[in-house]
Amino acid sequence: MNKPISLSRQQIAQLVAQDIPEGASVNLGIGMPTLVADYLPPDREILLHSENGILGMGAAAEGDQADPDLINASRVPVVLIPGASITDHATSFAMMRGGRLDFSILGGFQVACNGDLANWLTDAPDAIPAIGGAMDLAVGARQVLVMMDHTTKSGETRLLAQCTYPLTGVGVVDTVYTNYAVVDVRDQRFVLRAIVDGMTVDELQAMTGAPLHVEGALRRIRLHGTGMARIE
Repeated sequence: MNKPISLSRQQIAQLVAQDIPEGASVNLGIGMPTLVADYLPPDREILLHSENGILGMGAAAEGDQADPDLINASRVPVVLIPGASITDHATSFAMMRGGRLDFSILGGFQVACNGDLANWLTDAPDAIPAIGGAMDLAVGARQVLVMMDHTTKSGETRLLAQCTYPLTGVGVVDTVYTNYAVVDVRDQRFVLRAIVDGMTVDELQAMTGAPLHVEGALRRIRLHGTGMARIE
C-alpha cells in the first residue's frame, strides 16, 4: 500500500465543496471554511452567506478586484456574485437563527461521536475574544459540516467519545472533514465514509478517540492532476 497522504487545508476544502448540492444556501465560518468558496463547482448555483453581512459571496478577490472593505469572515477580500446583497449584523444573524441556511461549515477543535462540537477559545494569542456567531450557526442550519485536522500538532485526537473543551453546540455535527478522512455522525456514532489513499482503517482508528464504523463500501480519497482531492 502507498504511503498515506495528509490533505492540505485547500484539499479538505475541495472535498467539502464537492459535497455542496445545487441550490444550497451555505454559511462559511472563520478560518479553513472560507477556502470552500474557491473550489465550488462552477456549474452549480450555490448561495454563500458570511456572518459579517454578505449574501451572495464569491471566491477570494485577486489583484485589482480586492476591496479592503469587502471581506469574508476570515478578513480576506472577496468578490460578489451578481445579485449579492450587503446587510447589517442584525439581519445577517436573523438569517442564521431563522433556519434559512442549508449548511453551516465551521472549523473545530473537537467533535464527539454524538455530534457535540467544541470550536472556540479565548486564551490563544490570535483568538477572537468571544464565541462570535458559532453557536447561532451550529444550531440554525439544517446541516453542520466541520473542517479540522484529525489530530493536534502533538498527536492528540480531535474526534472523541466526549468533548473535553467547552461546547459550542450539542449534537449538531453531521459530517467531519479532516486531513485523513470524511466521517459522518450518525446514530451517536462515527461512520467512516472515506479515507485517504494509503491508510488503513486500523491506522485511522489509532488516531481516533471513539470507534469508527464502516457501513457498506469504504471509499478512498485520492489526488489528481495538480493535487485536486476527490472521493472515489
